[in-house]
Amino acid sequence: MKELREKLLAQLQGALLLDIAYIGVVNRLFEGMRQKGGISAAELASDLRLDEAYIRRWCDAAFAFELLEQVDADSFCLSETGKLFLADTANSMQPFAINAMLAAHMSERAAGLMRTGERPGEKVMAERDTILPWFGPMLEQTFAPMLEKEIIAHVPAYAEVDAKGGLAIDLGCGNGWYLRGLARRLPHVRGIGLDGFEENIQQAQGRAGAQGLSDRLEFIVGDINKFSVAEEADLIAMNRALHHVWHEKENVFRFFSKHLKPDGVTIIWEPNWPQDRAVLRQVDKRGMAFQNLSEHVQGNHFLRPDEIAEQFRAVGMDTEVFLFANDREAVIVGRKG
Repeated sequence: MKELREKLLAQLQGALLLDIAYIGVVNRLFEGMRQKGGISAAELASDLRLDEAYIRRWCDAAFAFELLEQVDADSFCLSETGKLFLADTANSMQPFAINAMLAAHMSERAAGLMRTGERPGEKVMAERDTILPWFGPMLEQTFAPMLEKEIIAHVPAYAEVDAKGGLAIDLGCGNGWYLRGLARRLPHVRGIGLDGFEENIQQAQGRAGAQGLSDRLEFIVGDINKFSVAEEADLIAMNRALHHVWHEKENVFRFFSKHLKPDGVTIIWEPNWPQDRAVLRQVDKRGMAFQNLSEHVQGNHFLRPDEIAEQFRAVGMDTEVFLFANDREAVIVGRKG
């Protein structure tokens, strides 16, 4: 009992640290202190146009959890731990802070909705304006390195599309991280991204412009059921998004088949939901079980690769499955004959 209590207390301390870091991330407090050898709460509040009293109390909390170091009686600077929450730090911990708050939001919603059975859908992501704008950057920091360093290299279809100077369409593109990753690694690929949230498309357009990719990438607010393009695609992608529209999978897979060129490919990237529940006890897969609870709030559930492959076959497409990240991530390629 004592050991369990100490373990849970340590986990609580970690959760509190991430809560404090989250406040620092979304209000750009870490960024505001980046170049400062020391800055007071009053100066930081003035620089960022935030409330000084809140900043002072945040500094105390961040100091207590070793995110800040004290320079003098009134001034602080980032600690080595605090620097890890800067977005451009190697192996940045920023996604942990965002994910921790998203998890808390979804936990609170699930606790109440469990009493009624209501599943409010995708709108729960937009209920907190301090969460939705950070969801795309969280995904980008978490998954873009895997895409660029592992997946593109080990899934031959990407090189085939690049050799053609082909068109890639990303359905549910978020902040455009996937298409931007493709464009950086595949210099001949062109891309169109579609997403239902205006906030995401604005981020995607801004980041593509800042990275000099706007000449090859276009981002559009829209609905997959009303979306069409003049040119057939060489690649249609859905990244951690297919489970959001699985209830209308027949229409979605017909869309793939209809809008692909002959020998075109659809590439689906999804969490690899296991057939054996015991797999979820593995430490690196526990988070998937919680995420699936969160997906239920949104009206969704995670999929097994064989379910996706079966649906490809139903529209006459050949399939191949690739696994990454100790089998946590599945990439399913469907090829039009």
